[in-house]
Amino acid sequence: MSATATVSDNANTTGSIAPGGGSPLSLDKLKSLLGGNSLAPLLIVLAAFIALSVAAFLWATAPTYQVLYSNLSEADGGSIIAELDKRGIPYQFSEGGHAILVPSDQVHQLRLQLAEQGLPKGGKVGFELMDKQGFGVSQFAEQINFQRGLEGELASSMETLGPVAHARIHLAMAKPSVFVQQRAPSKASVVLTLHPGRTLSEGQVNAIIHMVSSSVPELAVENVSIVDQNGTLLSRPGSAGNLDGTHLKYTREVEKSYQDRIGHILAPLFGRDNFRVQVTAEIDFSTVEETNEAYAPNQDPARSAVRSAQTSTQLSGDDVAASGIPGALSNSPPSSAPGDDSGETASESGDDRGKVGSLSKDSVINYEVDRNITHIKHQQGATKRLSVAVVLNYRMGLDEEGNPVPQPLEDDEVEQVTLLVKQAVGYSRERGDQVEVVNSPFSVETPDVIEETPWWKTSHFMDMALSGLRYFFAGLFVLLGYLLIIRPLLKRHLSVQVSPAGGGGRPGTTRAVIGDDDDDVEDKDGEDDEQPVFRRKNKAASYSQQLNELRSMANEDPRLIAIIVKAWMADHD
Repeated sequence: MSATATVSDNANTTGSIAPGGGSPLSLDKLKSLLGGNSLAPLLIVLAAFIALSVAAFLWATAPTYQVLYSNLSEADGGSIIAELDKRGIPYQFSEGGHAILVPSDQVHQLRLQLAEQGLPKGGKVGFELMDKQGFGVSQFAEQINFQRGLEGELASSMETLGPVAHARIHLAMAKPSVFVQQRAPSKASVVLTLHPGRTLSEGQVNAIIHMVSSSVPELAVENVSIVDQNGTLLSRPGSAGNLDGTHLKYTREVEKSYQDRIGHILAPLFGRDNFRVQVTAEIDFSTVEETNEAYAPNQDPARSAVRSAQTSTQLSGDDVAASGIPGALSNSPPSSAPGDDSGETASESGDDRGKVGSLSKDSVINYEVDRNITHIKHQQGATKRLSVAVVLNYRMGLDEEGNPVPQPLEDDEVEQVTLLVKQAVGYSRERGDQVEVVNSPFSVETPDVIEETPWWKTSHFMDMALSGLRYFFAGLFVLLGYLLIIRPLLKRHLSVQVSPAGGGGRPGTTRAVIGDDDDDVEDKDGEDDEQPVFRRKNKAASYSQQLNELRSMANEDPRLIAIIVKAWMADHD
């Protein structure tokens, strides 16, 4: 049995009149609008839930950021940000604004594109500074700009080396003067910032020294100093003149060359793992120059070259030795030899005028002496002595039972190997070389088993797992929000329905219906009321629950219960 009651309340309500002459919005109506029987709370919660779901989806699909450039100057940072804004690429800041982060899938592409535009410049300027020279610039300013451009170009060239992350150079240009004592040579100081874990070899340091000294006028090699970011002096006095960087490096290269020669010969005979070779080379790095001068023994004068000749003739007597009419008679020799007892010399005609008292003749001839001068400059880095040690492993053979056992080599085989090694290294007894070949069993070492990295520890899987976790947490957040918030609200709203009421009732009149779901709610005139009708659905509610509910209603508003009882009495009448 259902019971229906209509309650009319004509009490005055306070509120404001809506624009356009609408019905006043009372406080009770506002409470009923925001109460549990209204759709407004449900719509607000749904809107908030949708907003949070969208935020969770955006967080799950947000790209991971990676450093594009770090340790940027303010000028370079502003130029890069302007370019990123122009391209519409999102970015973030880190390290107090000195590093710019971009999506990881665009890092390499952006670096190449920005490098094409000359970004970042790193605060250095090159010879492009000379293109901005103003009209009427002084000679001093022009010289300073040239020095700045030269420093920037040298620093950019150094940064192309693999270990160098950043380079800075200071040049002190030469000061020419007419006075020798007042002349100042050029000097250079280089500060290098290396990548973490990277170092410069001495050969690379020497290459930087020569590059700087060759680019600056009047700059000697010994006037270039190189320092790293830790304050370590990389350039050493006189190191630039060493052979191939360092003596130790050259010695190792020579020893390795001999080891490779021996290895190429023994590998086909015994296998790569059945011999060991060590070579010790003693290298002479001294610089020696020799000059030899040798003279040949006396040679045949007829075949020798005349260097100088000297002839001296002396005559004494009363008359000249030659007189008379030129001809055969006057040129004939005297009848008696010089120094005769008579002390006189007469011609064949007996004429006294041809006599000579004495005659002497001296002749000196100098021949060229053969001389050989040899100047020898010995090559630096010559090999003075070699020591070679070779160890051969035992050869695997079979015992009487057919099991593999190691067996030593024969003496003839060891001797043959010794001869091969001597030929390979260019053995020289005069030089004092030594070659020793020993046959001994090798100890067998169990190689360390390198376990393959599991697939779930690879970087690719970790990236996928991280992305999957983000999607998982976003979905879990949406699901929990639906189960804990949205679903209870929907159930509560469906349990307490709100429906509009029709009819011609007067304003301020409400109807409360208590009973079954099948009861129709109408006023006593058979017309629906214009005010909202509240229906409570409690199909499974017991009689005691309904009684408790009526008691609570009576305690809250006894006047309403009186009106309901009056309505029941009127229906029975």
